Amino acid sequence: MTDTHGAESPTTFPDDAALAALRASTAGTLIERMGITLVEVAPDRVTGSMPVAGNTQPAGLLHGGASVVLAETLGSIAAQIHAGEGRAAVGIEINATHHRGVRSGSVHGVATALHLGRTTASYEIVVVDDEARRVCTARLTCMVLDGR
Repeated sequence: MTDTHGAESPTTFPDDAALAALRASTAGTLIERMGITLVEVAPDRVTGSMPVAGNTQPAGLLHGGASVVLAETLGSIAAQIHAGEGRAAVGIEINATHHRGVRSGSVHGVATALHLGRTTASYEIVVVDDEARRVCTARLTCMVLDGR
């Protein structure tokens, strides 16, 4: 991972209250509609889970787009934390490879920073099923902007 930001990442979420506030901010968003739960949140790593039920395509498998929503959510939250107060992070590119289908249970994602720069942040997001089998691998790049 490279860091051209020149300093430590500006914000982390070391306590339950900060994580609870972030979770509360997702009310009424796609994050809530998809049932995504945030577990661990920091600029270089965000983890979360999402149920398969309600996020399937007609054949009963987890919709590939749902995996991408989970991936972009986790990576975007990490990028926003990396950007810091008074700055914004917006996704500019995402790609995903779907490795296996899932019919039940939950999927779990881990977004890991590949690059934390002044103007861009990139993450690899790995999504696995309840048995830790890889379901999807995605890569997200976000642009970091001054002001909101």
